[in-house]
Amino acid sequence: MATERPMRIGMVGLGRMGSGLVARLTRDGHEVVATDLDPEAVARAAEVGARGVATTEELVEELVPPRVVWLMVPAGAATEEALARLAPLLVAGDLVVDGGNTFHADDQRRAAALAGRGIGYVDVGVSGGVWGRDRGFCLMVGGSELDVRRIEPLLRTLAPGLDAAPRTPGRSGAPAPEEHGFLHCGPVGAGHFVKMVHNGIEYALMAAYAEGLSILRHAALGREDGVDRDDTVGPEYPERYGYRFDLSAIAELWRRGSVVSGWLLDLTAAALLADPELAGYAERVVDSGEGRWTVIAAIEEGVPADVIAAALFARFASRGRGAYAARILSAMRHGFGGHPSVAG
Repeated sequence: MATERPMRIGMVGLGRMGSGLVARLTRDGHEVVATDLDPEAVARAAEVGARGVATTEELVEELVPPRVVWLMVPAGAATEEALARLAPLLVAGDLVVDGGNTFHADDQRRAAALAGRGIGYVDVGVSGGVWGRDRGFCLMVGGSELDVRRIEPLLRTLAPGLDAAPRTPGRSGAPAPEEHGFLHCGPVGAGHFVKMVHNGIEYALMAAYAEGLSILRHAALGREDGVDRDDTVGPEYPERYGYRFDLSAIAELWRRGSVVSGWLLDLTAAALLADPELAGYAERVVDSGEGRWTVIAAIEEGVPADVIAAALFARFASRGRGAYAARILSAMRHGFGGHPSVAG
C-alpha cells in the first residue's frame, strides 16, 4: 500500500544497498530521481520506477527546492567526492542525507560546513544488507529534530515495520519508531555512531560462530594420522577427540529453539548446506572500518571491549598480518630452546 505522504527524493549511489533503497521507495509511491557513475545501475533503477539521470547536476535540476538528496556511496573518499559534486548545486533549505557507513566525526564536520549555507544534514546508519530490499532496513538516524521529521515518510517506508519482530513484553500503547525499525538516536553523527557500534558487535558475533564451528570441525583430531602436533603437544587424551560432526546439520539444529539462533546463523546454515567445505569462500576477511572505529571509541571512552577488539584483530590475522610475528616467535623458541623452527 502506498505511503500517505509520498516524497520526491534524489538518490546518489545505486550499488547493492542504494538499489535496494530505491526499490523500496518506488514500491511505496515515492518519486525517486537516481544517479550513479555506472550507467547500467541507473538503467536498473529506472526498471523499478525511478527517474534515472546521468549526472548529479541533472538530478538536482529534476528536484524542486527544498530538495532531499540521499547519498548512498562508500564511506570516505567516495562520499567526500560525491558531496563535493553535490553541495555547490544546493541552496538554503535543501537537505543532505548520508546513508553510508561514514565515520561520525566526518558527519559533524560536513554538517557544520553545510549549515553555514542553510543546508541541512542527516546521517543514517543502514543495516539489512542485500536482504533489506525485501525485509526492510534497520535505520539509525542522527540530525536535528526538524530535519529528521522531514524525512520520516522515507524512514517508515524503508524500515521493516512492526511485523519484523514480536513486541517486547512490557511495551504498551502506540508503537514507538524503534518498533517500526527506525530511531532518531540524537544529533548529527549519532546515527552513524550507533551503526558503528552495531557493526562492532556484528564482528564479535560472526567471530564467535566461526570459532565455535571451527572447534567442532577439528573435534576428530584424535583419529587423524600425521597431524602436526606442534613439538608433540596435542590432546592429552586423543581418544576424547574422535567426533566427526555434520556442521550443516548442527547449524540447522541451532536455528530452532537455541539461545544462539539468529539471522547470522541462518546465513551460515544456508552456506554450509550449499557447500560444507566452503571452498568458494576466501580465508581473507576484510573490515570496512566500523570495527576499528568502535575499538578506538572504546579506548577513548575507557570502556573495555575485549571481545570486539579480538574479533577485529582476528580479521587482521586472516590477511596474513600475523605471519611476521609468528616467525619472530619461532625464532625466539629456536633461540632459547633449540625447538625446530625451520621454514619448510
